[in-house]
Amino acid sequence: MAASSRGLAAPPFDLGVRRVRPPPPLTAPPRPRTPPWGIGVGRARVRCCCPAEKVEEWWLEPKKQGGGGARRSRAEALPSLPFPSLRSKRLFKQQDFSSRCSPKGPAPESRDTPPKRGKWKYICFFDIFLLDTGIASEKEWGINLLDEKVNESGTNEDGSTWYRESGEELGDNGYRCRWAKMGGQSYDGSSEWKETWWEKSDWTGYKELGAEKSGRNVEGDSWWETWKEVLYQDEWSNLARIERSAQKQAKSGTENAGWYEKWWEKYDAKGWTEKGAHKYGRLNEQSWWEKWGEHYDGRGFVLKWTDKWAETQLGTRWGDKWEEKFFAGIGSRQGETWHVSPTGERWSRTWGEEHFGNGKVHKYGKSTTGESWDIVVDEETYYEAEPHYGWAEVVGDSTQLLSIQPQERPPGVYPSLDFGASEPQKDDPPDEPLKQ
Repeated sequence: MAASSRGLAAPPFDLGVRRVRPPPPLTAPPRPRTPPWGIGVGRARVRCCCPAEKVEEWWLEPKKQGGGGARRSRAEALPSLPFPSLRSKRLFKQQDFSSRCSPKGPAPESRDTPPKRGKWKYICFFDIFLLDTGIASEKEWGINLLDEKVNESGTNEDGSTWYRESGEELGDNGYRCRWAKMGGQSYDGSSEWKETWWEKSDWTGYKELGAEKSGRNVEGDSWWETWKEVLYQDEWSNLARIERSAQKQAKSGTENAGWYEKWWEKYDAKGWTEKGAHKYGRLNEQSWWEKWGEHYDGRGFVLKWTDKWAETQLGTRWGDKWEEKFFAGIGSRQGETWHVSPTGERWSRTWGEEHFGNGKVHKYGKSTTGESWDIVVDEETYYEAEPHYGWAEVVGDSTQLLSIQPQERPPGVYPSLDFGASEPQKDDPPDEPLKQ
């Protein structure tokens, strides 16, 4: 049986039966405007097999939204990564170090530009929509650390100031952290920027590569962004894991507007994969939220879900959500689209599908306007049984992380492992991190 994600390419209300014509829903409410101040555009570009392209706003066409992180077509699975990871030569040579961090180079260039929002990038291929996440790659960050300690600062011709620092910290259990900091501000302090890079390692095989930057400009816009990827060995399964995460936030200095995003991806050497994102945005009287997630257990079970909603200060609210679960060709999809007026009048339409794995699909649904359907049709089941971007791909894109060199461990000294001492990581960000 084919296993791909065609089911999310079409709106869930397309029942596939021409004789079923449900009445039209209530008039759709006005959707949030795209923030005009440039920090976050909140749009996705849809690339299809045809030459034409279109820009999709999720609040206008929510059915095509999904979770996932497809960066390229699926590759052959690599054998399990040995642990500790391979010791490759350092990725960058010192003479290739960026001029903004070289101790003998010019002052670091100003980076007073807000981060870009993560974009939903759909690639249409035989009715299958692949989705890219908002987590940048190692190459995009360009992290590079000097082997020598640096501590310098200066003043430019226009009166703006800058500084640059780097160093190394050592700790117990072979802990080692190499870091670099840089930043600057305008002559009157109206704009400033900061950026930090680091790499961490210890004798357990833990490796971390990360960056953080923040700033504000003369218009009053402010922003903060952090990125991290981690390699470690799971204490219980003894499997190598790679996790990537990013958080971004920006606020307008001229109006009540801003946005926040949190993205994460987790992989292990046996194909277990988890991906997700939480988003929040505000533009004056309108606010919107979005959450989605994917889970692949590495043995064929797949769970995907999306929940997004928006509201205005006048009390109008609307949203859309769906969920799908599959294993061995058998599974279900269900969802709801809803709208609440300022007077409290509610409209909703719920729908569902049961896939039996034998070419039969049970489709059902109803709405508050009286429409309903409950039919069984002959239809092939399509879903994504494996992530398009999985363990093999993330290992190939994490060469700088894998090349981190820990401290040399003396003979007879072994790393101490702390099983279950740390609390599980919470992926839930605050509902309104930008609320003032």
